[in-house]
Amino acid sequence: MLDGLKRLFSRAPAPGREWDELSDWAQTRQFTFRPVRGEEGGFVVEGRLGALPWRLEWGPSQRPYVEGAELRLRAELGLSSEVQVLVLDRLLQATMEKAMFDQYVEGVQTRIDNQTPPEMRWLVMFPKLSGAELGGLRERFAAVGPSKTWLMQWLDGPLTPALLAAPLIAGQPLVLMISRGRLTLRTALPDPVPADLDRWLRLFHASLREARRVADQGSDPGNASTQPSMFSATRGPDEPV
Repeated sequence: MLDGLKRLFSRAPAPGREWDELSDWAQTRQFTFRPVRGEEGGFVVEGRLGALPWRLEWGPSQRPYVEGAELRLRAELGLSSEVQVLVLDRLLQATMEKAMFDQYVEGVQTRIDNQTPPEMRWLVMFPKLSGAELGGLRERFAAVGPSKTWLMQWLDGPLTPALLAAPLIAGQPLVLMISRGRLTLRTALPDPVPADLDRWLRLFHASLREARRVADQGSDPGNASTQPSMFSATRGPDEPV
């Protein structure tokens, strides 16, 4: 689907890999660590930010825009289902939008089905922040959501410098989104090492804190700004992340 995306992260997880270094890393931080058995391999780490539990997974990609091994971080925030926000890197935005155009316009399709990941659907369904609204993020990131107010409040503070400090290299996809009360971060990561996991956790923790801050301020995502979509979307529950 995303043939234009650079395949810099196409190495598959090595089965039977030893995880001693990562197990020690998790133990020193009071996280739980367990390897995932089977041919594809991988591991799961669980921890808490204050009272809020989170889960880190590394293994085969679950999204077409991530080649090879994928790092996933997620946490249940208990937010309203109306909170739907997406931040992603500029290259991935352009690649996704081209894929959607090719699939649904050049292919003479007019409806987006639920086999398409929600983050791809959102790019054509929801308003995008302008360059002025993105501020310092505008050169490297795009952001969309039905409520620009909620999205801008989320980015207004420590989350913006945390995004700019993310250990991204050229061609590496990054998706940070809130959907159905859950915060999820996805990126390609061929070789998980403790230093990189620490850096991604810092970004994820900043995202969690800022989401809770905006929610505690009582921001109303129901006052959504809207714009006409390129496509109409079929309704139905999003796929599991």
